[in-house]
Amino acid sequence: MMRIIFMGTPDFAVPALGAVLAAGHGVVGVYSRPPRAAGRGLAARKSPVQLFAENKGLSVHTPVSLRSAEEQERFKALNADASVVVAYGQILPKAILDAPRYGCFNIHASLLPRWRGAAPIHRALLAGDAETGVAVMRVEEKLDTGAVCLMERTAIGPDETAGELQDRLSGLGAELMARVLSDLGKGSLACWPQHDEGVTYAAKIDPGETRIDWSRPAREVHNQIRGLSPHPGAWFEIDLNGKRERVRALRSTLAEGEGKPGTVLDDQFTIACCKGSVRLLQVQRAGKRPMPVAEFRRGAELPVGSLLH
Repeated sequence: MMRIIFMGTPDFAVPALGAVLAAGHGVVGVYSRPPRAAGRGLAARKSPVQLFAENKGLSVHTPVSLRSAEEQERFKALNADASVVVAYGQILPKAILDAPRYGCFNIHASLLPRWRGAAPIHRALLAGDAETGVAVMRVEEKLDTGAVCLMERTAIGPDETAGELQDRLSGLGAELMARVLSDLGKGSLACWPQHDEGVTYAAKIDPGETRIDWSRPAREVHNQIRGLSPHPGAWFEIDLNGKRERVRALRSTLAEGEGKPGTVLDDQFTIACCKGSVRLLQVQRAGKRPMPVAEFRRGAELPVGSLLH
């Protein structure tokens, strides 16, 4: 078994850390982003990876940056065979990449070289991709360009949300990383360079992309809703009690029906778009929990013919 440094921050990374431990490797250090102020009291909140690691009795490091010589020496002193990187949230300097004996290995949630970058799950859904996958690659200084060591494809469900797809890919990536580390330990790991063709970049989601434009085709609106669910969430506005209120759309499906874009077409909350329509299934009002549309409509009177903005 090998000495592993694990580097990750969000929920997506937790199954991979669990898989490394389950395989019997020695995790000599866990790196995660520093606790962040969150909630009404703005109390410092530890990341999911930090909480999981501390519960397992692992040593956790949360440096603001890895660029100082002191932090790089501390990292090197852990004498790791390899580093596993999963949504850590920092660019790794060359000194960090060169420190582990066999290098650093990253789980990336796409079929590389498609959707290199920060938001591959969101971008795959926004683009209407029919399939995606997970790749384990060697980490290089350039963004997501390293040799791929293992990759697996999976179909995307027609109504699957980013949150649901993330959960599936998280588990799949954990399984692949365990296999990569096993082959690495046996000296049988084979990786291949990425193709030059088919490169696309998954830029971070801009707030300007989150408002629903009902004048777009229904399929694009549906992909926006599921591609941004649950976070940051696609949204629209309603007129309620003489005021405009923002509502997040969390789940939808394609439906039949035509009308002026944004019009409520029936009692099932089918909304007209430019071409076709979408049926909203789950929404969230400001300050409220996510709720089925039937419950939402009991508290917000929006009869057939109402217009969403």
